[in-house]
Amino acid sequence: MSHVGVPRGTVRKRRSLALLTTGVLTIPVLAGCSSGSEETSRGVPQDIAPAARQAVSDGSTVNWAVDALPATFNAFQADADSATTRITGALLPSLFPMDASGQPKLNPDYLESAKIIEREPKQVVLYKLNQQAVWSDGREIGAPDFVAQWRALSGKDSAFWTARNSGYERIEKIERGADDLQVRVTFSKPYADWRSLFSPLYPKEITGSPDAFNDGARTTLKNTAGPFVLRSVSKAKGTVTLARNPRWWGDKAKLDTLVFRAVAAGDRTQALADGTVDVADIDASTADRIALARRDRGNNGQPLAHGPGSETTPAAALRSWALAHGSDEEAAEIAQAAREKNRKAVVAYTAEQKGLRDFVVRKSLEPAYTQLALNGESGPLADDRVRRAVARALDREELARTVLGPLGLPAKPLGSHLALAGQPGYKDGSGALGDQNTEEAQALLADAGWTRGGAVQPPKDTKAGSEAEKKGAKGDAPGTAEDAEKEAAEGTKGDEEAKREKAENEKKAEQGGERKTERNGEGNGEEEKAEKETGQDGEGSTAGSEKSGSEKAEGEKADRASEDSAASRDEGLYIVGQDNKPGAHAPAHAVSTGGVSAVHVLAPARTAAVQSAALLRQAGALGEDGAVAAQDKQPGGAAGAYAPVGTAAPAPAAAKGQLGKDGKALTLRFVLPSGPGSQSLRSVGDKIAVMLEKIGIGTEIIKVPDESYFKDHVASGAYDLALYSWPATAYPATDGRPIYAKPEPATDGSLLVEQNYTRVGTDHIDQLFDQAAAELDEKAARELMKQADARIWAAAGSIPLFQRPQLVAVDKKLANVGAFGFAAPRYQDIGFKNRQAAGSPADRKK
Repeated sequence: MSHVGVPRGTVRKRRSLALLTTGVLTIPVLAGCSSGSEETSRGVPQDIAPAARQAVSDGSTVNWAVDALPATFNAFQADADSATTRITGALLPSLFPMDASGQPKLNPDYLESAKIIEREPKQVVLYKLNQQAVWSDGREIGAPDFVAQWRALSGKDSAFWTARNSGYERIEKIERGADDLQVRVTFSKPYADWRSLFSPLYPKEITGSPDAFNDGARTTLKNTAGPFVLRSVSKAKGTVTLARNPRWWGDKAKLDTLVFRAVAAGDRTQALADGTVDVADIDASTADRIALARRDRGNNGQPLAHGPGSETTPAAALRSWALAHGSDEEAAEIAQAAREKNRKAVVAYTAEQKGLRDFVVRKSLEPAYTQLALNGESGPLADDRVRRAVARALDREELARTVLGPLGLPAKPLGSHLALAGQPGYKDGSGALGDQNTEEAQALLADAGWTRGGAVQPPKDTKAGSEAEKKGAKGDAPGTAEDAEKEAAEGTKGDEEAKREKAENEKKAEQGGERKTERNGEGNGEEEKAEKETGQDGEGSTAGSEKSGSEKAEGEKADRASEDSAASRDEGLYIVGQDNKPGAHAPAHAVSTGGVSAVHVLAPARTAAVQSAALLRQAGALGEDGAVAAQDKQPGGAAGAYAPVGTAAPAPAAAKGQLGKDGKALTLRFVLPSGPGSQSLRSVGDKIAVMLEKIGIGTEIIKVPDESYFKDHVASGAYDLALYSWPATAYPATDGRPIYAKPEPATDGSLLVEQNYTRVGTDHIDQLFDQAAAELDEKAARELMKQADARIWAAAGSIPLFQRPQLVAVDKKLANVGAFGFAAPRYQDIGFKNRQAAGSPADRKK
């Protein structure tokens, strides 16, 4: 199952444009963090129920769930996805698949050997092919297939629509060796990651022409060379069926057929329970249900202690029975319908649980990691001090525990962008940025100019004719807007304007104390400013009362004392500093009230109102106009339920410590996916928001549909903070470069970011990648990657959090399949254990 927040596919795009010239971050501790011996780390082992081939029976069918049918069978196209990778892995040659430790390992089914035979004057690699290796049409795999794939992916012929060609552009020529089983590849410049090439390897019939490459391989693969062949694709059934390859020269596939079946994440539990699929990536909730099902095997038909109706108390059950059999016919009819609905739900749930007993959950860590991305293109995060402050505010261990702890997996934060724990070359480079430290994070923000009172201060470079200046000029007394604000804060208003203001405020208090908040509404600008300066917090202050300087100081001191108290959070859209009652709207902007960043709810346009309401967790409690339904009002009043739209919402204590600069509060847009499969990401996002609140950074959490999350928000740069994942790689110099490469300017003024969606990079990082890619000494190349990782940490555009969990539901009688971790599956070894006989699940599911 693919996950939201993972860039679609794992393609690596070509990079050929010139770099921008800018300075490199100067971090004193960088050298110390990047040197030294390689850190010893252990990855979580794979969990696949390993069994010797002789212990696995021949025959039968396995149904394997995928998210959707692949858009293409061409792994080198932009829309190749996880289903493409999964299916082609059983059909096409992979010369160096990853092993259980995340290292590339020579595949003896296709190669007898492959090694560098010359380094000077140019690098030459000699491949010696397995003499039995043939395509499904009987033709030998040979040099013509290598040549055709090189030409298609070199980038020299734009007729081939390819999304990745890293390494192929470095090849100078490919020749036949001493015989047809030898392929000699000469590089124009050294390439350390040469093992990444020609995997998967396509036959020359596909890569030999643009038409076959661009269109032919999208829907079918007529010629393959794996343990299985492609038998059929059914869009109507949502299946891709593979059959045992009769020409396969390696270990014979144990299964007759392998069916990849499109099953949405939300339908996996049902599909497992009714026997539609035998293998499926699942989420934690389905894993819990499988564990409960296995626990309840011996309950002798007793009602389940979980599921629908399990929380009904005896008193509630008795009341329901009484209503259903009472004299009130209408109430009885309603109660009977509810009881019948609950009965059907219990029956369905019980049947599902019975079906789930045949499955086990295999778990490991997925070869991918989740990161917090900080968009450094513009806004506050364009300042590296603010990015570093965000990073230093995070308790990454707590975030890892949130996701991995409940699953019983090691909850250790990831320390590298370029390797995962257990891979060669892994070293924790986070010291280049520093550990979690609230005080140092606050110091970084202060150095960047973000202060407690900054949200109420006008910009220092206010121009003549600006709105602030106009407001300051409306009074009779001369002076600037800043002078007027200072006088107001000191309680020195003595002119007629102040008297009229006070009188009007008293009149408002008698009428209910309703406050005017719109900055551009009708009325006197000086009057509006004075109202802000009275220090009222919107939580019951008497309109028209004025604080003395000492009273205001005491208020500010109280505000500071309570700034770290966290307001309770709702799941759904939440903005730090906003009232958390049901129906509270997202603020259009914050205006100041006596040094406090108070949230004002402005009357939105129709479409904006609909969007705002949709993003609230309590959307079901809102009417079309955004008002809170009467039955959902909280004691004491829900935000916006009684006061007219435009009235200032009460500011929580936590908001009073929010930082600002030049009249603007420090608030970051935090975009998260809203789908049911993204609950763990949202939980992590909520915790991050709390951590940032403690250092005075507000977060506006915006939840968007899963299908648009990455394309319309992350890739387009419409975010400040986002959570998404990158897959692991055995070739960080090649695959990591486009992710962390410095963005380049396009002719239209935009940025060419490749896959660096944080828009943060430096020339030095790029240079380290280039040096590592050309370094043929593996130890030296790994050292360069450690240095690059330390620089990436220091730039604080990407903060690795944890390696993602991998949960796979598997029929308990299946062997050699489950949570593979780093390793590529050996499809020919998958099958049912020998002890199954007649009446086996395999027979049942044929």
